Amino acid sequence: MRKPWAIPGTDLYLEPTGPGVRRGLTDALREAVRTGRLAPGTRLPSSRSLAADLRLARNTVAEAYADLVAEGWLTARQGSGTRVAEHTLPPRSDRAAPHPRDPGRLPYDLTPGRPDLASFPRAEWLRAARRALASAPHEAFGYGDPRGRVELRTALAGYLSRVRGVRADPDRIVVCAGFAQGLKLLCEVLRDRAPGPPAAPDSSAVESCGPLAVESYGLDVHRNLVERAGLRTVPLPFDGLGTRTDALTGESAVLLNPAHQFPLGGALRPERRAAAVDWARRTGGLVLEDDYDGEFRYDRQPVGALQDLAPDHVAYLGTAGKALAPGLRLGWMVLPPALVQEVVDVRQDGGWSGGVLDQLTLAEFIASGAYDRHVRAARLRYRRRRDALVEAVASRAPRVRVRGIAAGLHAVLELPAGTEASVVRAAAWQGLAVHGLSRFRHPDAATEPLDALVVGFGTPPDHAWAGALEALCRVLP
Repeated sequence: MRKPWAIPGTDLYLEPTGPGVRRGLTDALREAVRTGRLAPGTRLPSSRSLAADLRLARNTVAEAYADLVAEGWLTARQGSGTRVAEHTLPPRSDRAAPHPRDPGRLPYDLTPGRPDLASFPRAEWLRAARRALASAPHEAFGYGDPRGRVELRTALAGYLSRVRGVRADPDRIVVCAGFAQGLKLLCEVLRDRAPGPPAAPDSSAVESCGPLAVESYGLDVHRNLVERAGLRTVPLPFDGLGTRTDALTGESAVLLNPAHQFPLGGALRPERRAAAVDWARRTGGLVLEDDYDGEFRYDRQPVGALQDLAPDHVAYLGTAGKALAPGLRLGWMVLPPALVQEVVDVRQDGGWSGGVLDQLTLAEFIASGAYDRHVRAARLRYRRRRDALVEAVASRAPRVRVRGIAAGLHAVLELPAGTEASVVRAAAWQGLAVHGLSRFRHPDAATEPLDALVVGFGTPPDHAWAGALEALCRVLP
């Protein structure tokens, strides 16, 4: 049986086909070009080099090259060597197009929860990556600490303490691949805990004693993740002042957005923050604090992290997904001391995630002040967009009330009763991607449904913002 060949330098695997050595080599090269595995312009090894590596006669390789030059697959020029011909090949029917067009993608995108990806600070990030790579110790590229690189955990401890009021220690921080992975890890810890006797008051122990409470309005993907982990979700009551944390009873944990609730946009009131902390201390329950966009505030002072009130009972989760880009897959948890080792054990059992170089780069990006500069610039840009949104809605759709705009990257547009579904359909006809509030309502929520749009004003790039805003105003009642 003939052995497969590999072309040196191009790192290409060739499977010879057909009878005869020359025929087998010719067919294998032709198929590699036809399928795009050898890209146009790729320089092939000289006939002498390839013959030596494949242990063939040089004339065999030269004749195979000559056949393919004659057929137009290759070109041969003095001083330039043998290359794949520059021409467009028809795609094979059994291969997908390299960049298929998404048929569901609309021209204007006001999807909430996403930043302007066009504003990602590429030059600053590249400079930080170069500095981080140049100074990284050799051991950084091993498996390392399952909590994440100490450089990033140290940088985060200082940043979160300074900007969000978090009581953070590098030893209590676990770096994760975004909020979703952090939530999944915590849910696995809660699920695996055997029920025990009630915790003593003010105990730092967290006992698993019931389902996980969530807010009446929130991301369905987070609820689904919790339930896939084996925990049941129960919605907390909601009224005109927000989520009623005084309704917490026998749940094992509660997931909250205290600084900026998604999607309704308000901050958890002081007395309800205190009620959540009192419940955690009294029962040994765990508060999962999702601080997804705490850096972005406009008309009010920043609301500090709930974790500062009870660091032994609150697991604080943050991410670079809103400030920088979700594609970085960089998030973090600041954990109560009793949880750190349990989370590490679960993470080790489930495998590793997160790239070392990206962690080192973010650490350098924070330490150099580039993160602060980027957030300040983004805050000004998003505020201008928010102001334009409020002004346009006020002048063109005065029946629509805009709320939840003091912070964050989205606004809630309250609609006349019974109009949400028709407005969302009209938006799709206008080529506008926007979400109705109903999609974020927990199916078991007891609160009356609200008709509203959740508009992400951070999502479009600058050049598309005016068009998206115009399309939005056309569909508002």
